[in-house]
Amino acid sequence: MATDLDQEFMRRAIALATENVRTNAGGPFGAVIVKDGRIVGEGVNTVTATNDATAHAEVNAIRDACRNLDTFDLSECDLYTSCEPCPMCWAASYWAHIRSIYYGNRAEDADRINFADFFLYQQLALPRTQRIIPEHELLREEAWESFQAWADSTTKIEY
Repeated sequence: MATDLDQEFMRRAIALATENVRTNAGGPFGAVIVKDGRIVGEGVNTVTATNDATAHAEVNAIRDACRNLDTFDLSECDLYTSCEPCPMCWAASYWAHIRSIYYGNRAEDADRINFADFFLYQQLALPRTQRIIPEHELLREEAWESFQAWADSTTKIEY
């Protein structure tokens, strides 16, 4: 069950999203990362402002929190985002080890205003051979060299 504090953090994410639209800075998405009851990272969608297709609010908030906390491990943090994360942002949340995700709008809502989130979920569910963007495995045996180097490394930092 959501607490008053959870709602406060979600309202901050929503406010960031709304302000981002009003200032013409980017899309209607905002996100905050919270640790121990305080915001440690914030982000808005800056795809068009930065010409960076990966500059989604959640990714920007994760990057901000990682910088502020000087770590790539956000396992003690929660993500509050104005919309259900797209597959990229969802994956980034998992890579950052986010503890929990709270969202406002759903992917279906984003689809209603012509954001492709829902379409992407549909594409991921398809076999590789049926996706719109063709995928081609190439030089798999040679590519294994980098994985073997990782497996053999005694100085790697696991994540």
